Amino acid sequence: MADTCGQVLLGSGLTVLSHPLMYIKVLVQVGHEPLPPTLGRNLFGRQVYQLPGLFAYAKHIIKIDGKSGLFSGLAPRLCAGTIGTVVHSRVLQKTQDSKLEVVGAGQKAEEGSLQHVVNETTREMIARSCATIVTHPFHVITLRCMVQFIGREAKYSGVFDSIITVYREEGILGFFAGLIPRLLGDVLSLWICNMLAHLINTYAIDDSMSHTNEIKNCSQAVTGFFASMLTYPFVLVSNLMAVNNCGLAGGLPPYAAIYPTWLDCWGHLSREGNMSRGNSLFFRKLPVGKTYAIDQKRFF
Repeated sequence: MADTCGQVLLGSGLTVLSHPLMYIKVLVQVGHEPLPPTLGRNLFGRQVYQLPGLFAYAKHIIKIDGKSGLFSGLAPRLCAGTIGTVVHSRVLQKTQDSKLEVVGAGQKAEEGSLQHVVNETTREMIARSCATIVTHPFHVITLRCMVQFIGREAKYSGVFDSIITVYREEGILGFFAGLIPRLLGDVLSLWICNMLAHLINTYAIDDSMSHTNEIKNCSQAVTGFFASMLTYPFVLVSNLMAVNNCGLAGGLPPYAAIYPTWLDCWGHLSREGNMSRGNSLFFRKLPVGKTYAIDQKRFF
């Protein structure tokens, strides 16, 4: 219990610190570009037109809503983080107590073996999936609180009021908008990360090397970053579906088409070449073949 409380406190602190970053990322993902392109330099020092980055976007939000505006949607996100940590911890403990195994059942797996990695990853997948499903309603509310910035709406003003609003307008299913691509992305990212880390640790790292544990931890971090890059389109599609056609300007044309399913959203983004939109908040390139509309604050 003490470990869980510590995880909740640490997670809450990190959530507060990272919230402005997530806020800006979500607005970029939706396609909101309130500032026109400016002439800057790329990584190679060459002059190119770029979209405003993280700090310029943050200054714009502060200019309109003040510093507190950077924390729009923080309350439901903190709820999601707290509940998710508790659910993840409880479910993971249950799977460990029940000795859930999908490979080599009844046999003791050697730590670091493929059998051990598969079993541990399966337990983690179950725990993460349960936490994601339980907290997704708060994730949806968080995103909608953020996207209100585009149309200057105040439809989602508090956690409990937002829950009532979603249920009244969309029913139970409204709380789970964008859940499927989010789950798929989480599961794929977890398996890619752990399997790649296992391959590297097994075939590329010699146990006789000095600082072996540090190198293995580093490889886990690198494969985690690589997996998150590969599965980013699932994150993007999930976030867009969570706000799509919810009555907010950011989820309606011209910012977004009305997507019947997340596959339609994926197909549209793929055709437009926008599958990585919002992935980077620095050195942002202009979309190829797009024109910036000053009045609509977007590209078309």
